[in-house]
Amino acid sequence: MTFDSHLSELRYRMVVSVIFFLTTFCFCYYFSEEIYKFLLKPLAEVANQPERIAGLNSSFTLIYTGLTETFVVYLKVAFLGALLVSSPFFIWQMYMFIAPGLYPGEKKAFLPYLIAAPVLFILGCAVVYYYVFPLAWRFFVSFEYDGSKPGTLPIEFMPSVSEYLDLVVQFMFAFGIAFQLPAILTLLSHMGLLDHNVLVKKRRLSVVLIFIAAAVLTPPDVLSQIGLAIPMLFLYELSIFSCRYVSKKRTALEKESKENSEE
Repeated sequence: MTFDSHLSELRYRMVVSVIFFLTTFCFCYYFSEEIYKFLLKPLAEVANQPERIAGLNSSFTLIYTGLTETFVVYLKVAFLGALLVSSPFFIWQMYMFIAPGLYPGEKKAFLPYLIAAPVLFILGCAVVYYYVFPLAWRFFVSFEYDGSKPGTLPIEFMPSVSEYLDLVVQFMFAFGIAFQLPAILTLLSHMGLLDHNVLVKKRRLSVVLIFIAAAVLTPPDVLSQIGLAIPMLFLYELSIFSCRYVSKKRTALEKESKENSEE
């Protein structure tokens, strides 16, 4: 292909991706209120527990202090939802653009990682939604106080719609990125840049780095950090097995290729 042909192909892939994203954005904005309610469900379940509302105002509401705050939140929900849904399509368009320049073996080796990346990201979001959110929200809400002691005032949880969305996005982004660990390490092993023995030898250092990464990616509370660190430790061990399998397979193929060349 000529340089102009590459530019035309790139332009086509970008235009198709933008059209797909805008279509998905409109669809997500139409359902933005329902999507936000879905994201709000873990907090609502924790906030309406009997032990929480004892001695407090039983009603629970989110507030917005800016005139356009809720509208902007729904736009963010639509944008992030469209970005999440469109990501596999973007990855596929990128692959279709670079695929003509790859050898058949490279295509076969590269394609599983393109599929694994969005799947692992969605899996990370699911873990944080169903496992971490209930624990984290219960911890944060536990700081409420009914003001029953003389000389004190009640402390009640009243989050804003934008602050809640920002916290949810921070959690989901952190877990989604963290869950890419097996795909990244396995890809490096497949390329011959990483050996599983290195991961085994550096396990202790990796544990420290994982907890540091969890502290950076999550809000500054111990519960959130541990909630991210534990899955990352599991994923690290999974990466060792995956890299070991890839290394053995690559070694066997290299040995077979060498024997064939000698014959």
